[in-house]
Amino acid sequence: MIGIDNEVRRFKEGNHLEKAFTEKYGHAAEFIAVAPGRVNLIGEHIDYHGYSVLPMALSQSIRIAVSSNDSSQLHISNTSGDKYKDYSGSISDLDIKKGSAPSWHQYVLCGIKGVSENVKNSEDLLGMNFLVEGQVPPNAGLSSSSALVCCSALATTQANKLSFTPSELASICASSERHIGTEGGGMDQAISFLAEEGKAKLIDFDPLKSSNVVLPQQVVFVVAHSGVEMNKAATADFNTRVAEGRLGVQILAVINNLEWKSMKKAKELQKALKRSTKEMLALVAETFHEEPYSLSEISDLLEISAEDLHSQHLSASVQHLRSFELRKRLRHVFTEAARVEAFRDTCEGGGDLSGVQSLGDLMHDSHVSCRDDYECSCPELDELVDLMMKNGAYGARLTGAGWGGCAVAMVAKGSEDVFLRCLKKGFYEKDEEGRKRMDDALFVTAPGAGAHVVFPRDDLDNVELPPPNNFY
Repeated sequence: MIGIDNEVRRFKEGNHLEKAFTEKYGHAAEFIAVAPGRVNLIGEHIDYHGYSVLPMALSQSIRIAVSSNDSSQLHISNTSGDKYKDYSGSISDLDIKKGSAPSWHQYVLCGIKGVSENVKNSEDLLGMNFLVEGQVPPNAGLSSSSALVCCSALATTQANKLSFTPSELASICASSERHIGTEGGGMDQAISFLAEEGKAKLIDFDPLKSSNVVLPQQVVFVVAHSGVEMNKAATADFNTRVAEGRLGVQILAVINNLEWKSMKKAKELQKALKRSTKEMLALVAETFHEEPYSLSEISDLLEISAEDLHSQHLSASVQHLRSFELRKRLRHVFTEAARVEAFRDTCEGGGDLSGVQSLGDLMHDSHVSCRDDYECSCPELDELVDLMMKNGAYGARLTGAGWGGCAVAMVAKGSEDVFLRCLKKGFYEKDEEGRKRMDDALFVTAPGAGAHVVFPRDDLDNVELPPPNNFY
């Protein structure tokens, strides 16, 4: 039972979430589900193309205190009830609406729906009472929304005494989050379930697996919020990048006489062509022009009508678009995939100073590519990354989807206090709004643990654990 003793002790010793649950529902919580946020060290916007990524879990997490009920009703509340309204509904009628700015409880429903879609008798799922507490800053590129989906799925699994492996739940949650309209690739869910304390993870897809990456001992990572919030489900920016990459892949498939309609990921194409990443970059350069492509150009290259392209190959969230960047998007995908491999190889090669600087260079090159080729940065992120580099970071980059949210910097251990003071003075103390958010927006982090369940100590002898997995 991994980590249960320390977690149970914290629960027993006056856990404020447990107390708040009792005040809300009039009885004690049966358990608390925990799922961490994450910071992606390198490998941005390539998980949905099938390429490996290299994140680590944060110590900050989403926590849900849970009890079951026999009414088949869901009751979902938040400890920040002034910001997030309560929700109640039937567990047999999970109404998830795609569209702009989804309500917070929709992410909770995604996790429950994912579990219900993967059990034989979904109508037998118990009603549940949830009280949610969020420690991961929202809309910050730290995967708060995916952590909420993962935590909800884990809570549903435990409440119903079901058995899924961490990898199975990660895949379930990656699929179920798409109910809300975001076409992600699975990195956020994978690290939330597969993380181990003290270790970063190389996450591979198709099939999903992870391997430990030992980071240099002489560095720490600093996360800083740009002040610009970005909910990737609330705009078309994220899904536009997915569509642009997919269209570029399909055009390359047509040109190379491959069946293209089912090909959606750059790694699938690379495997089919049996080419190296360097050769794929050359192919992109010789095939696409720098200017955006119109719908008619793309339909001609795919040898289908513009109407069929629009109706059959573009998701609803991007059907308003009339032009697409192809060359720059694929250039980012292939160079970023190469950077992830180089980052892993450098970590495996040891932690001397030249290796640490090489890791920093890869991180900064990643930011430049996100800024210039994927165009998912923003002026505030660019300013923050520049300030990090000027104040001694080995490397710095945006992390998460971008268009706002956070940047992450790798700095020498022992220098973090001075580094934090420089960021406060140079970025946050420039205006009143920055000063207000400074304490919550800036922190040092280390790799945290993955999703798990905790119980009150007094109840341990009476807890019916499901078949062994890695959540306890």
